[in-house]
Amino acid sequence: MPKASIIVPVYQVEDYLEQCVQSILAQTEADFELIFVDDGSPDNCGAMCDRLAQTDARIRVIHQENQGLGAARNTGIQAASGDWLLLVDSDDWIEPQLLEKALEAGVREEADIVLFAFRSVDDCGKTYGVFSENIPQNQALDPKTHKELLLCAPSSCNKLYRRSFFLGTGLAYPSRVWYEDLRTTPKLMAKAKRVTAIDYVGYNYLRRQGSIMRNANLGRNVEIIQALEDLLAWFRQEGLMEEYHNELEFLALYHVYLTSSVRVLRADPSHPLLKQFAAYMQDTFPAYSANPYRKTQLSRSQQLALALVERRLYALTRLLFQLKGQAG
Repeated sequence: MPKASIIVPVYQVEDYLEQCVQSILAQTEADFELIFVDDGSPDNCGAMCDRLAQTDARIRVIHQENQGLGAARNTGIQAASGDWLLLVDSDDWIEPQLLEKALEAGVREEADIVLFAFRSVDDCGKTYGVFSENIPQNQALDPKTHKELLLCAPSSCNKLYRRSFFLGTGLAYPSRVWYEDLRTTPKLMAKAKRVTAIDYVGYNYLRRQGSIMRNANLGRNVEIIQALEDLLAWFRQEGLMEEYHNELEFLALYHVYLTSSVRVLRADPSHPLLKQFAAYMQDTFPAYSANPYRKTQLSRSQQLALALVERRLYALTRLLFQLKGQAG
């Protein structure tokens, strides 16, 4: 049984898959299995996976009809045999010591989840930023006493999961939806008993045209509301809504009202979704303006953007981000 299973869903990534795979095979911790889940990719990705599997005995390939990213991850998780799970998107790549450092921390702290930092880059190699969670490092944290863990980046890929924990939650990624990470990660955090974070930038997230966060189909951004509703329904079902009210309120404030509003208005300041986001926030969390995380979790520029969005100064908000982009 390997120490870890690295799961890579594969779909239309011919130009990126080789770099992803080579970064995994270059890990300083060599005791892992690499599971490709070819999600019915219509290009040559399936054949590439089969070819790569011939070069290294640690590689397994699963071919399935297209079911979406979430379902492909679920397939890999169910097939995994390692003690730990690492989810890597097929257009991204990881640093050589990631698995070694994350495993060491997870075992040392007896953690269910290990967090690590990531950088955001584009196709040309430009780095947009490095993101690290502002939480105590290299120690075990309990989400019941460190509720701010629910506010960590929802990305599934900057975390190492103990497989027995993940399977024991009964949780799975939804299929064929946007924001599958936001629908899943806070639930995993609430179920975890021990979470730890390491100060290591181990993951490289590629920002490319056509990804969910940059997709030109503005109308589908309404799915952020559906994602929050899915999240709130689960917390109510588990009897955790009151316990994590402030955290869930801030997740709605950040992901629906701020981030999604900015994403939409940068393309179309008159889009009807902007009013829908505002109405959802008012209806679901009418006292959101007093949320305790508003000042501690938002940067100054984010606080300014939120203030402009609240006043429906969408054109001015758009100009703010245009100027910020030119300055960068």
